[in-house]
Amino acid sequence: MGTLLTRWRTWLWVLPAVALLLVFVYYPIVDNLRLSFFSWNAFSPEPRFVGLDNYAETFADPVFWRALLNNTAYAVVSLVFQAGLSLVLAALLEELVGKRMRGLLRTLYFIPAAMSITVVGVLFSFLYNPRYGLVNAALDAVGLGHLGRAWLGEESSAIWSVIAMSQWQSVGYTAVLFVVAIQRIPREYYEAARVDGSGAVRTFFSITLPMVREMTTLIVILTISGAFLVFNEVMVMTAGGPDNSSQVLGTWLYRKAFFEDDMGYAATVATVIFVITFAIAALQLAVSRRRRYDA
Repeated sequence: MGTLLTRWRTWLWVLPAVALLLVFVYYPIVDNLRLSFFSWNAFSPEPRFVGLDNYAETFADPVFWRALLNNTAYAVVSLVFQAGLSLVLAALLEELVGKRMRGLLRTLYFIPAAMSITVVGVLFSFLYNPRYGLVNAALDAVGLGHLGRAWLGEESSAIWSVIAMSQWQSVGYTAVLFVVAIQRIPREYYEAARVDGSGAVRTFFSITLPMVREMTTLIVILTISGAFLVFNEVMVMTAGGPDNSSQVLGTWLYRKAFFEDDMGYAATVATVIFVITFAIAALQLAVSRRRRYDA
């Protein structure tokens, strides 16, 4: 009787959270999936069922594939910098920098992440300006002026310029997360490695990298999910231009929904985003769990 009462009390505590999740997370996901099978807009008297027509239209749209390719490039670059470079920076900060400097460097690393994406986007728009931007001016100063261009105004460089800005803002944040994970590693492991004559590189791969596996898994999931959910950076800096060259799934969804009033198509794109992010997260968690059991 006591166990049953305790179980009911537990459910009473978690019921509000479950209700909020059902209403504000899972119901919108299911309803969006339902709406992706309908043709409708703000002026439709009622949605018209079209089956898989929205999906056929989406997968036949070259702009959709361009947006998906841009998101994929965003994810790959983000993994290299936010899951790779950030870990190296964190390891260097903990092993090579004196204690007095660590606090200052952590603060400097974290400052970009504390800034508004809109503010950073506008700032980098000025830096990329072809006439008075600091990027072209810096290239001129080192004799590489021929590489200067309208970074946000050319199809070949627009999305890469946005991605570069995003990495500048995010690397410091993930580095601080890795610092926290490294600080939880028992110091005895590193002392034993030094006694055995292990160098810094070997110690990094033998001790640091395996011991921060859980944090790495979390950052990989957040990084990839964030790359496929990116919206603000692109909207502030290029709005998907020029000529849709920097469109991502989020901005293309927004354009279809609120500029072209094609809500069925937009719901379809939203469903695709959900499927991609959910599949990647589930795969990464499954791989991480299997490695943990093997270890």
